[in-house]
Amino acid sequence: MSKGFFNVPVPKNEPVLSYAPGSKERVLLKKALEEARARIADVPMYIGGEEVRTGNKKSLNPPHDHQHVLGHYHAGDKTHVEQAINAALSSKELWASLSWEHRASIFLKAADLLAGPYRYKINAATMLGQSKNAFQAEIDSACELIDFLRFNVYYMSQIYHEQPESSPGVWNRLEYRPLEGFVFALTPFNFTAIAGNLPTSAAMMGNTVVWKPANTQIYAAHVIMQVLKEAGLPDGVINLIYVSGPDAGEVIFNHRDFAGIHFTGSTGVFQNVWKTIGGNIHKYRSYPRIVGETGGKDFIMVHRSANAKEVATAISRGAFEYQGQKCSAASRCYIPSNLWEEIKSYVVEDLKSFKMGGTEDFGNFINAVIDAKAFDSITGYIETARKNPMNKIIAGGKYDKTKGYFIEPTVIVTQDPSSVTMCEEIFGPVLTVYVYQENNFEETLELVDSTSPYALTGSIFAKDRFAIELAAQKLSNSAGNFYINDKPTGAVVGQQPFGGARGSGTNDKAGAKVNLLRWVSMRTIKETFVPPVDYRYPFLEKE
Repeated sequence: MSKGFFNVPVPKNEPVLSYAPGSKERVLLKKALEEARARIADVPMYIGGEEVRTGNKKSLNPPHDHQHVLGHYHAGDKTHVEQAINAALSSKELWASLSWEHRASIFLKAADLLAGPYRYKINAATMLGQSKNAFQAEIDSACELIDFLRFNVYYMSQIYHEQPESSPGVWNRLEYRPLEGFVFALTPFNFTAIAGNLPTSAAMMGNTVVWKPANTQIYAAHVIMQVLKEAGLPDGVINLIYVSGPDAGEVIFNHRDFAGIHFTGSTGVFQNVWKTIGGNIHKYRSYPRIVGETGGKDFIMVHRSANAKEVATAISRGAFEYQGQKCSAASRCYIPSNLWEEIKSYVVEDLKSFKMGGTEDFGNFINAVIDAKAFDSITGYIETARKNPMNKIIAGGKYDKTKGYFIEPTVIVTQDPSSVTMCEEIFGPVLTVYVYQENNFEETLELVDSTSPYALTGSIFAKDRFAIELAAQKLSNSAGNFYINDKPTGAVVGQQPFGGARGSGTNDKAGAKVNLLRWVSMRTIKETFVPPVDYRYPFLEKE
């Protein structure tokens, strides 16, 4: 067999389609939505080479139209977790030994399938299953997932090409082996791209994976598996199961061959996972890799020199796109007294113009939150804030779940920078504003840094460059993704690798080479061409 050092295609970010009236993509997406709504999908688990149907069917419903049935998924139990682990371990040797360029080809093909024949199907599934509007679905389930696949292949090739120096008579080499065992991917509802990236990034490096998506993302996860299978992913490399978190955890975290977890979700769940792994550490073949991106209480910090309209637009988009259900969504805002009235007027004007409703109507900027549990939690925060005399709701505050889980984008102004909605993650369309005295900028930076246990995203708005530098220094540990004169959302693969520290995770930066390094175990190989035949060194010789 011929060999070579292969260069993979240099990745470029997938262009974002506009879906403007009259555009080809708008027509095709609307058609995909109609087709998806017109049928009832039967969604199996994928274990090894089998499509597993248990008969224990659970309905899949659009959050904005929760009486409509998109389909049913087949729920599993602990036995299916065990089957998925066995399938992953059985597939490991062949997959790990497959030449890396053939692994790369599978995921590059998957990216092209998503960019072409599956683009509207995956976007429609995300719009219906997760209540994302056309633009939010496009930048997520199409563009970002495509970017993850293409850029990760490129990063993989860079990793394999990184080799140590060799001294005379010696050849030093590095092997980047997959982890010993299987990887568990536990993925969230809010980004189809994350749901696709967490299992594929580990698999790309030669690992086999057990993948459990959030139940509210299964509808689009099923499409991802269809794409991967069409791209030629071998059976058992990624095993997709629909089981409860406790059932998955009890089996996986007690298994000798558990090698690592790739996680995005809540801080509380991740901390419990970490604790469980630590308690079981003596059971494992090796020390598992623990990679997680969790919560955020993301901020917009405004200096008195900022442009009011720019700040208002950043608030309207950064806090309320996808109903605030982004890990990076702006949730607290610090505005100087000299700009508050102007910024407030712009934000209130924006919110009055927002249309809210189902994703099938492209005129709706705001859609539904993900489910009844989220609806009750978010509205609970709104009511708690309403009862506090230190707070005033200046926009929104209403909600209704008769047809869908709709919550108006809500702006709370507080006199207490330590109030509940200023400190706790809400994960919904609720922004709390604290108006500070315009000359107390530096003191307010200290407040931003100390208020929240999280450190995911944040932004500074200012024209004054000294103020920008001061904020960047004072807030250096407050956000893993820091934005200057921009909203704190919208990280792009290859441009702004994403992740945070403190209570926001391990900061292993999805969309960067460093993340892929977490899914390999390096082996150093030193070959000496002419080994010594005498133990004596020159210094031992007599004068």
